[in-house]
Amino acid sequence: MNLPIDFEQYTRQLLGDNLYDRLKTGLDNQATPTSIRLNPFKTKGKDVLDGLNDTAVPWCKDTGRYLKTRPNFTFDPLLHAGAYYVQEAGSMFVDHVVRTLIQQPVTMLDLCAAPGGKSTALRAALPEGSLLFSNEPMRTRAQILSENLQKFGHEDVIVTNNYPRDYRKSRLMFDAILADVPCSGEGMFRKDDGAREEWSLQNVDNCWQLQREIVSDVWHCLRPGGLLIYSTCTFNAHEDEENVEWIANELGADFVEIPVQPEWNITPAVVGNAPVYRFMPGISRSEGLFLAVLRKHDDGTDGYSEGVSDNKKQKKDKKKAGKPNSKQLSTNVDIPLTNAADFCLRRTTERIYAIPSRWADVYDNAAKALKVMHAGVCLGTEKGKDVIPDQSVALSRLINKEAYPHVELSYADAINYLRKEAAPLPYGTPRGFVLITYKGTPIGFEKNIGNRANNLYPQEWRIKSSHVPEEESSVIE
Repeated sequence: MNLPIDFEQYTRQLLGDNLYDRLKTGLDNQATPTSIRLNPFKTKGKDVLDGLNDTAVPWCKDTGRYLKTRPNFTFDPLLHAGAYYVQEAGSMFVDHVVRTLIQQPVTMLDLCAAPGGKSTALRAALPEGSLLFSNEPMRTRAQILSENLQKFGHEDVIVTNNYPRDYRKSRLMFDAILADVPCSGEGMFRKDDGAREEWSLQNVDNCWQLQREIVSDVWHCLRPGGLLIYSTCTFNAHEDEENVEWIANELGADFVEIPVQPEWNITPAVVGNAPVYRFMPGISRSEGLFLAVLRKHDDGTDGYSEGVSDNKKQKKDKKKAGKPNSKQLSTNVDIPLTNAADFCLRRTTERIYAIPSRWADVYDNAAKALKVMHAGVCLGTEKGKDVIPDQSVALSRLINKEAYPHVELSYADAINYLRKEAAPLPYGTPRGFVLITYKGTPIGFEKNIGNRANNLYPQEWRIKSSHVPEEESSVIE
């Protein structure tokens, strides 16, 4: 592998000859491992096919799986149904971190979350009753994030499209924050040629400064005693050890040690002696990842000590109250979920959302201050007297399947449906909205109007490839 000369010189000096040579061997000679993480809310009692399953990812053993080969994921309907997520193994380490440190319900923020791998891992690992904010500043990436969180199907999620400074202004408070900050991407060299081509010392310099700005902007949103999980997918110490030491010393935090097993082959700090965790090709079975956990000092305050004065904030809140981003619904709208009584309704423009009542106030405050792209379960869009059911309902872990007639599709018909082509409905299918399933798992809706059926799968989510697989692509039993 042709590596940038400046990268080679710096990294060899940083790691030492032995560690650098092992990394270089991994980059040059080892294939990128393929791994997935099962969705525990949709795959209970199921696992990867015997012929495809290699071994469990050791730091995410319940749901993380290495695969022997890389299947054609695009043409597996269960991927689109949210039954599993294709994720680099090192990134699954957040599962172990959260399960180790968080045992009671919390409110957590994934600050730089697209495309959603770590957010879905967090939501699976967090105790029931927790609320996860999943945020992405870039609009197009935030749309992908929203799609993946909806496919995952957990209702205790709010997806936003904001910059860290917007969160600072919102005055929302969190018990834990994951800052998987934008970085120079050295850890992706093996799988991404573009990462190597775009790398430069100047970019590294830009990145470590931006990372400090991001953490500083959101620091006031972290409660005293709260946890910051800081991560990058790069190797250099400027973005890694030096930055977390700066956070500890300048912002006020203590490092938290995470128990790990020697056989996981996680590399400790290469600068200083803080408890940090490095995944490196050639050493661990993963791509590159750096992670550290810090606990914010508890200064005895309620957590927010900076920002607009209370009087100014009250005036701003009154102004915002006159033009809310969402409003409560008093109309009777069916909630086709198994625990409908636990939800309340909100409307944004024409869309209706079912919001878990226990955090409805949090949602209302967030909707005033932030760009909320998705929350709870989107029930659908009003059109005349109808509510056209949203894809979010079909993919929810709580969908009440008995609320709709449903039709099971063959593999070929399921692929056609996911291309947003009409899927045939058997004779006698009731008119109206029909739930479409594959291997018993919901994948979307059609509207049966008698002589034909309208495919309601989201246009922007469709399989765009016209390729027809020679055989069925399956990953899960």
